[in-house]
Amino acid sequence: MKRAHGYFAFPKLEGEIGARMNFRGKEVLTWSLNNYIGLANHPEVREADAKAAADWGLAYPMGARMMSGQTDYHEALERDLAAFVKKEDSFLLNFGYQGMVSIIDAVCGRNDVIVYDSEAHACILDGVRLHMGKRYVFPHNDIENLKKQLERATKLAEKQGGGILVITEGVFGMSGDLGKLDEIAALKKDFNFRLLVDDAHGFGTMGATGAGSPEHFGVMDQVDILFCTFAKSMASIGAFVAADREVVNYLRYNMRSQTFAKSLPMPLVIGAMKRLELLKNSPELREKLWTIVNALQSGLKAAGFDLGRTNTPVTPVYMKGGVVEATNVVVDLRENYGIFCSVVVYPVIPKGEIILRLIPTSEHSLEDVAYTIKAFSEVREKLASGQYSGAEIPQMGGI
Repeated sequence: MKRAHGYFAFPKLEGEIGARMNFRGKEVLTWSLNNYIGLANHPEVREADAKAAADWGLAYPMGARMMSGQTDYHEALERDLAAFVKKEDSFLLNFGYQGMVSIIDAVCGRNDVIVYDSEAHACILDGVRLHMGKRYVFPHNDIENLKKQLERATKLAEKQGGGILVITEGVFGMSGDLGKLDEIAALKKDFNFRLLVDDAHGFGTMGATGAGSPEHFGVMDQVDILFCTFAKSMASIGAFVAADREVVNYLRYNMRSQTFAKSLPMPLVIGAMKRLELLKNSPELREKLWTIVNALQSGLKAAGFDLGRTNTPVTPVYMKGGVVEATNVVVDLRENYGIFCSVVVYPVIPKGEIILRLIPTSEHSLEDVAYTIKAFSEVREKLASGQYSGAEIPQMGGI
């Protein structure tokens, strides 16, 4: 049991990052990495990373930005990022998760009210839990209910002399659907609130230039605070927050995760500059991504698979079964079909449900898509016939 659990929950992918990697000594077709536009091993990125590490080492700069961690490179990257997402300013963050938690903590006081989407990412939920004031949640993308929560929030905020912060995501990373940013922004006509958007999965994949979900919806100017990570399309570590200059300056001096933590190391900053350059100037990478996305999703739907409500690259495949069935499905895919993808089961989703989550990238081929659809069709037949319901995990090899 212990070994099976380790196989299932903490798998080791080895080799060069790409559409094909090694798992347990065998090559597998990998659908589990957020390397959307293939920058992880892009030759120009690898060269920039290596040169920056050789020139600067991993320690520089030492200290937090406020103390001794500021450089011309940090400032230049912030200007470039702000310009790309059409905001006055941006602030580099050393980590995305802690960054979002800290943004919420910094901008909301005890008299302010938070209204957030029920399917918001864990980093948002953790930030909301730190809030000492009132918070209201609306069912995922339910705009009518959001209006009701805004009515409640408005009454309370006016009574307490506070403001309202609405938090949602550009792309929801589990279901793959877009947050209704256009409809939420339209509510500003009737309600006084600021809008914070986590666009971790949208930055680099959505919009005419890849600037993200707000660009896709044409509401860049309506998003008051935009948060994006480098861990997805940028294939790195770190994040940034962009907003009006006054807001960004406030965040620079009030985000505890930055004030009391080391600045983003120089190689990561210089590497991010190269990644942003490629993201902006190589639209063919995003076009290839969408070629694969459209082929995968249309092919799976034609084969009768339920993909839920996705309208982004994130591709969840919904099946029926419990944890035992899900475990055996994943092992069969990895061991016998050479396909590595992520699985989601209870308690993340309701009992009896399985999600196999695929992340297409520009590194995949149409042949990869065709093979995966065929393999998934065979696995679905086995699942329906009960072949995965036994306690024994098939083909476990040397575990």
